[in-house]
Amino acid sequence: MRLRAHLAVAALAGGLIAPATAPAAAQAAATYTNPVSAGTVDTFPDPAVIKGKDGIWYAYGTTNPILNSAGETGEHVLPILSSTDLVHWTYRGDAVPGGTVRLWAPDIRYIAGSYHLTYSQSTGGIGLRTGPTPLGPWTDHGLIVPSGGSGCPTGNIDQALFTGADGTHYLYWGSYDVLCAQRMNASATARVGEITQVARGRRAEGGFVVRRDGWYYLFFSDGGCCDGAYSGYTVKVGRSASPLGPFTTPSGTGLMDLTSKDGIVVASNGDRWIGPGHNAITTDLAGQDWLVYHAIPAGDPDFPPVTGANGATLRLTKRPLMIDRLDWIGGWPVVRAGAGPSNSPQTAPVTTWTVGSGFATLAGWSAAWPLATGADSGGHLRAPAAGFSLSDASVSGDVRVEGDLRGGAGLVIAYAGAGDHVVAWLDRPTNRLVVAVTVGGRRTDHVSALPAGFAHDTWHTVAAQRRGRALTVEVSADRLRDAVGTVALTLPAGAPIAGRIGAAATAAGATADNLGAAPLYRPVTARVADPVPGALLPAYSDEFTDPADPAWSWVRGPAAGAARTGGALVWPTQAAELHTGNNTASVLLRDAPAGDFTVQTRLTFDGTRGNQQAGLVLYRHDDRYFKLAHSVLPLANTGLFLHQTEFGKEGDRSGVVANAPMFGGPATSTMWLRLRYHHDAANNEDEVRAASSTDGVTWTWGGVWTLPYSGPYRIGLISMNATGATASFDHVRTYAG
Repeated sequence: MRLRAHLAVAALAGGLIAPATAPAAAQAAATYTNPVSAGTVDTFPDPAVIKGKDGIWYAYGTTNPILNSAGETGEHVLPILSSTDLVHWTYRGDAVPGGTVRLWAPDIRYIAGSYHLTYSQSTGGIGLRTGPTPLGPWTDHGLIVPSGGSGCPTGNIDQALFTGADGTHYLYWGSYDVLCAQRMNASATARVGEITQVARGRRAEGGFVVRRDGWYYLFFSDGGCCDGAYSGYTVKVGRSASPLGPFTTPSGTGLMDLTSKDGIVVASNGDRWIGPGHNAITTDLAGQDWLVYHAIPAGDPDFPPVTGANGATLRLTKRPLMIDRLDWIGGWPVVRAGAGPSNSPQTAPVTTWTVGSGFATLAGWSAAWPLATGADSGGHLRAPAAGFSLSDASVSGDVRVEGDLRGGAGLVIAYAGAGDHVVAWLDRPTNRLVVAVTVGGRRTDHVSALPAGFAHDTWHTVAAQRRGRALTVEVSADRLRDAVGTVALTLPAGAPIAGRIGAAATAAGATADNLGAAPLYRPVTARVADPVPGALLPAYSDEFTDPADPAWSWVRGPAAGAARTGGALVWPTQAAELHTGNNTASVLLRDAPAGDFTVQTRLTFDGTRGNQQAGLVLYRHDDRYFKLAHSVLPLANTGLFLHQTEFGKEGDRSGVVANAPMFGGPATSTMWLRLRYHHDAANNEDEVRAASSTDGVTWTWGGVWTLPYSGPYRIGLISMNATGATASFDHVRTYAG
């Protein structure tokens, strides 16, 4: 019997005439404040999150002493948390009991009825365990990437699985400084085929892929995860039409290009949080995406020494669990429209349906299948025959409807009567996702082929989003933005855009769970405005067209070869340093204006070998400064060199001089550099934000470094680290604000 007939028969037999439609009422406002792991664990690095088939969210973290503040000196090996709302978390145990090897950076997926937990080993190599539930019990499959040479030239860590639109599974891994990808077998338990390098960058790691609107997005972090207040971690992204690339950034820079990258998703913003990075992504019941990541509290960044899983004494950085809204603006993801990590109460994820159920009872459902006995009695809705179940309540307006389905089950998206409804189901005979739109008793099918070997008897999530008359329906195994079937259509006139929701069955044994609807999220469409410099301050600027300006002075100078030539300051690089205890480089300085200001230069640089660099500094003294430079840095294990826009700071870290980088947008032979200084009087702190441009018009604004205020800075230039290159500074312009 066809599904249309099933619906008609059930409607007549059950008298299911939809009541007058009422708009789906918005939920009461709920908020969260980062870190969301507060009160449960002190730290939860490198988080991965999945919504289990029991309707609960689970998070998995890197081996760490999760309660160090309570005196805990040992470590938990891949600790697991659970939550019903993505805000309040409960510790549920460790994925691996004990052990002498530290395990890092877990990733979790649901594939063919099994949870796949992958992780990195501190001794090298990537392991896999599978289990029937998010808490195991886990079966150890050993190493899927060996600890020795894997075919990827740099570190064999920070892996993530992903399933492409055609059902092919992929593994992404690599670290410091190349990211690689390779196909997996059908069960996602072994790698097959060729290895593809998909990205490279200084300290690049933590690859994570999602698919959206036909694009594959590769997220990664660079800049260094774990140096307390000197952690430069930043999440960036590129996209491709293929899971194996080539991936490019918003500026068109390839992720394999030998330069630093734009496409910044989240960076430090000078607020409470330092080094945001190593992300995963989850989606709430309203369809809103959330970046799940860790960050470091500026006020208390470091743990006391602890004993690691391998018995070694470790000095670790606190990296608690964070979430923030992930907006897609102009086809690119960015946290909170570009505002960065949140440090105040925010609107919480939608984790409760307006209409829906986990089927612990049948309250709120009519003409429902009876709860099955035996294996499926634990809160699933299981059909004894073809038919359907409908919610008593109706929804209208822009809405997201989703449910976990298996065995020929379907999702009733809108039911306004026997002759007017929209239903999506997983059709086993044709191996397709079918979306049937019935208007006035006439049905039109819209279909998407499912991958060969699609496991109809294991759980899949079917999610439908309706905005106006635009309807998109996707099927995935685990809700991790890895759809293997998508139907997008415009509902015709007369098609129901309000009504009951429910589950449908094409045959006995079809099963549904976690089925409900919530008002669809409202997308943010505009980014936070970038900083705009104020008026030019001529007294603090120099076009290098006149004889030497007496406002400039040297530290360890004048530098050999530095001269004003052709309207520029031309300065060969020195074999000298400005790094912690090695302070031998020349620095050309002039006073900075009082208050907030922005300083800019146009730099032409011909560096070709490791550690040559030139650029701007805001200089207090040799052991306290901010630096923005075009730096040439080695690409690990390749013999190649990267051209980086390197934004660094140097200062005191617990009585020791420390230095750390953060990396901005692409570095080209001629580029513009900006440093924006702000004095945070409330916290007695210096905040400096960097930007770069390849054309002087479009700017990539990166993260913010901070240091405690200790007095005024001077504006400076440097050209150093290794000889053989020449820096040409076209101007130094200083602006108010």
